Amino acid sequence: MTPRRHAGPATTRYGLRTTVRVSYDDAVAAVRQALAAEGFGVLTEIDVRATLKTKLDVDFQPYVILGACNPPLAHQALSAEPDIGLLLPCNVVVYAPPGEAVVVAALDPVAQLRLSGNAALEPVAAEVRARLQRVVEAVARLTPH
Repeated sequence: MTPRRHAGPATTRYGLRTTVRVSYDDAVAAVRQALAAEGFGVLTEIDVRATLKTKLDVDFQPYVILGACNPPLAHQALSAEPDIGLLLPCNVVVYAPPGEAVVVAALDPVAQLRLSGNAALEPVAAEVRARLQRVVEAVARLTPH
């Protein structure tokens, strides 16, 4: 999928995304701040660029995967379906294609948790999706400095 040229939320088959014309570092900081405002902590951080350089000696665009978790909602999901931990945490990516706007995308938890077939997870997935949508919308409002 080609990144959108203008800021504004969009959806894909399995995610929520936006593009912003700010620096990569500013976008990552804004994502962290927006996640915190919605009750998420970042449990994991994978610097894909650094990993590919170290492991494969490949140069790659700045790209980070943030594993976000909202503890009360994670507890609800795990209580309804203990194996749902296989689909947690919620991944949010930030990457900077050369010469293009920075992309921020989050995995759609409704699509993700649908894999379980457990209807008890639907309200939790909807709540997580609403929060992640607000995260993406907050980032979409960023303006260059």
